[in-house]
Amino acid sequence: MGLKRLGESRVEKLRNSMTVSSRSRMKLWLIRATTSVLLWTCIVQLTALGDMWGPRVLKGWPSCFTQESAIRALDVELPAARPRVLPPKRVYRNNGYLMVSCNGGLNQMRAAICDMVTIARYLNVTLIVPELDKTSFWADPSEFQDIFDLDHFITSLRDEVRILKELPPRLKQKVEHGMLYSMPPISWSDLSYYKKQILPLVLKYKVLHLNRTDARLANNGQPLEIQKLRCRVNFQALRFTSQIEELGRKVIRLLRQKGPFLVLHLRYEMDMLAFSGCNHGCNSEEVEELTRMRYAYPWWKEKIINSDMKRKDGLCPLTPEETALTLRALDIDQNIQIYIAAGEIYGGERRMASLAREYPKLVRKETLLEPSDLQFFQNHSSQMAALDYLVSLESDIFVPTYDGNMAKVVEGHRRYLGFKKSILLNRKLLVNLIDQFNNGILNWDEFSSAVKEAHANRMGSPSKRLAIPDRPKEEDYFYSNPEECLGTSDERLSST
Repeated sequence: MGLKRLGESRVEKLRNSMTVSSRSRMKLWLIRATTSVLLWTCIVQLTALGDMWGPRVLKGWPSCFTQESAIRALDVELPAARPRVLPPKRVYRNNGYLMVSCNGGLNQMRAAICDMVTIARYLNVTLIVPELDKTSFWADPSEFQDIFDLDHFITSLRDEVRILKELPPRLKQKVEHGMLYSMPPISWSDLSYYKKQILPLVLKYKVLHLNRTDARLANNGQPLEIQKLRCRVNFQALRFTSQIEELGRKVIRLLRQKGPFLVLHLRYEMDMLAFSGCNHGCNSEEVEELTRMRYAYPWWKEKIINSDMKRKDGLCPLTPEETALTLRALDIDQNIQIYIAAGEIYGGERRMASLAREYPKLVRKETLLEPSDLQFFQNHSSQMAALDYLVSLESDIFVPTYDGNMAKVVEGHRRYLGFKKSILLNRKLLVNLIDQFNNGILNWDEFSSAVKEAHANRMGSPSKRLAIPDRPKEEDYFYSNPEECLGTSDERLSST
């Protein structure tokens, strides 16, 4: 009996020890499994962050998953990332909130944003991030943050004006219930108008909404600090999104690999021709189509247009055929790459034939990039225009065939970057010379000499901005020649 009890006791102890051992192994297995899951989760998260932040942060790092990269990592010392220094916030008594709705295309809205930031600063109000035009001809649904780096816009200007992404909740609720005073400011107004007419409305309603904000601040006669702030917003605060900038750098790199390039802003799209009423070189069917389009848009007020008269007055964009003659007359190298910064050219290959014959190296973003590169930009005309803007800034020569908003703003930005060569065509003189050449009145040498002479001083070199009191539409646009901001290269670099 004693032996039996002793055996049973030993068996019981053995069972207990086996149970404890099994539990320990189970705990160890669970710890190992949990650790493995956590490690793989960290790896997946780091990989995702690398895709999202690259190439600024992670894509420049050597990979730790290959022997070769591990060896390279031993020889490479990564520079320490410098923390971003933000300007101090400006402290001021807030007079209210300013909401703005921009109108037009990308560069029309860009200039309006610069003006509205300046006005908000002058009135000591808080600016709500501007709303972009979604109802114009282009019907682009892009928001501000789809085109511009929103956080950079807000933080880089915090020493001048407070900018919010949206109204405070109480005021936002009032606006959503329709309690909002909205109006378009008067065009080409000076600061006294905003102090005497606009500020009292802000103080009264606390929130004021300004719509149709293009060309609402006068070109000339403004204090120097106001003009410099307009430039600061334009050249420093309004930075495109990283996605747009990276794709722009890719296009520029592809062009540079094959030598110098010229950007031709060939403003010969259907909407431009319908709006302006210019139909030189179009057949009868095209003339009818353009006329129908002009009548279809009620805000295009001018309906009956004499195309021949507008062309002779220099108010029409040059045709592709006229452009080819002009570039040849200016002795532009026929082997240079010409990047077409424009939408679809009206008349297609038929109208582009003469230009392609004279300059066979014609390229567009659609021919340089893969369809996958542009898939996120399709049906977003402002984002496509932003890409053309970046390429235009970096080109060896910039040639606009019409003095629209993009031509003017790019011209001014290229002046700011060191008076880069921009050939500013005198269309009124050119069409007269072209007609004389085509009619045999001038031979080629006479025509070419006259074109060169007319444009010798129209290459984007330093010049005085033309001011015409009481006729602001006829004077030089501030953003095409912001001379108050065009100091030396060293001065510009030190201010950035």
